[in-house]
Amino acid sequence: MKAIIMMFDTLTRKYLSAYGNEWVHTPEFKRLEAHTVTFDNFYAASLPCMPARRDLHTGRCSFLHRMWGPLEPFDVSVMERLKEHGVYTHLVTDHSHYWEDGGATYHNRYSTWEGFRGQEGDRWKPSLGENPVPPLGRLSKTGDSVRQNWTNRRFQPEEKDMPSVKTVTAGLDFIKEFHEKDDWLLQIECFDPHEPFICPQEYRQLYEDEYKGAVFDWPAYRKTDSAEHRGEVGHIRKQYASLISMCDRYLGKVLDAMDRYGLWRDTMLIVNTDHGFLLGEHDWMGKNIQPAYDEIAHLPFFIWDPRYKKMGERRDGLAQTIDIAPTLMDFFGLEADDTMDGRSLIPVLADEKPVRETAVFGIHGGHVNVTDGKYVYMKCASSDDNQPLYNYTLMPTAMRGFIPQVCIDEMELTDGGRYSHGSKVLKIPCRVPGSSSRYGNLLFEAEDGEQKNNLADGGALEQQYRTLLIRCMEEMGAPKEQFVRLGLDARQENRNNTALPGK
Repeated sequence: MKAIIMMFDTLTRKYLSAYGNEWVHTPEFKRLEAHTVTFDNFYAASLPCMPARRDLHTGRCSFLHRMWGPLEPFDVSVMERLKEHGVYTHLVTDHSHYWEDGGATYHNRYSTWEGFRGQEGDRWKPSLGENPVPPLGRLSKTGDSVRQNWTNRRFQPEEKDMPSVKTVTAGLDFIKEFHEKDDWLLQIECFDPHEPFICPQEYRQLYEDEYKGAVFDWPAYRKTDSAEHRGEVGHIRKQYASLISMCDRYLGKVLDAMDRYGLWRDTMLIVNTDHGFLLGEHDWMGKNIQPAYDEIAHLPFFIWDPRYKKMGERRDGLAQTIDIAPTLMDFFGLEADDTMDGRSLIPVLADEKPVRETAVFGIHGGHVNVTDGKYVYMKCASSDDNQPLYNYTLMPTAMRGFIPQVCIDEMELTDGGRYSHGSKVLKIPCRVPGSSSRYGNLLFEAEDGEQKNNLADGGALEQQYRTLLIRCMEEMGAPKEQFVRLGLDARQENRNNTALPGK
């Protein structure tokens, strides 16, 4: 048996034809839909990039315990488990966060890996004393990463030089060489369509765009105004769509390889992403500051299992990123590690049998969110100081660099309990910019994809979902201070509310 995971970064489901979009050119995603099972209620777990990958590896939701960071010494990686049981695992990627301080332990869990440089603000090509950045639009990101990216761009003059193209090409080379072999997993991981939204003119010309302003292909994470910024919003959506169309083409090349080598007979195919993105929806650009709205957390997901040959079908059962690891274990005939909270999706795929009643998702220090497929509840911090909040870790690194010394100075060694499989961990004070309290609690019907009708009014329905969230957090072993931060008294609320949704 073999498996291919094709993972994109920042792929918003509402821009795909498979999820009803009629203006973005994604014929290969439509082809993918016809060959696989499409999940309609697939959610993120931990956000954003590296937390999502930690969840993918471990089958556990980590955002309640720590922010962006590497795999921990006590984590159990599905890629390492497969490797230990004779499955050769290979990663090809242009995701530069893997070789930063906050990601350095992931790629070494594979049997082998290849990395391609130059995406986003990857500290790749040197530039001394020059400013390669042209005048930028008023909603553009600025700073060191932008300067670095414009330096990198000089070394990517043609489509074949782009990191994501090199990544897919390397994946295709692996398939060509080893398609007759057995017992391997290939992860083709493209940073695109993550910002900046850069692609050749061939893809941009698919979308009529009257924007005439300064260069705007990398939006800052910020509030927008639907009237004042209408021109910029329309332009950046088309820039994003152009890059998705390029990703679509290279997805098609992987599907061609599946056809050419007859891999549909014995090879699982998963196409997924870590999170989506806001491009003016809810008057926001980005994914990290604002609540994890539907565009960010409700994800596209496609899967083919050659044993059941389900194709062109859809599933509405709840699923999320932490379910990928046990699904892979199941496919290769291995028992899922008992540390995993995820559930194999094979029963959903084969018999439409639900495997979970709830999905919890969020970003460290932000709203904590739960859905049962009927409603989505987003619980904010109870105060503007967003405290208490801690990182539980043995790896005190952030994205680029270490956790600040002022926080390290206040750390203590504590029992990590279920989270660390009994290992002691460092408990380090943490502060994040702002507080989710500014947005309040949010409650939406799951079918309300635009999430404009907030039902959180303190009434009986919201109370039900507060109680559901408490139960889920307790089952996940959430740190006690998370209940305090959110203003949730587990004991009191469980006494007062015994009727839970879906029970």
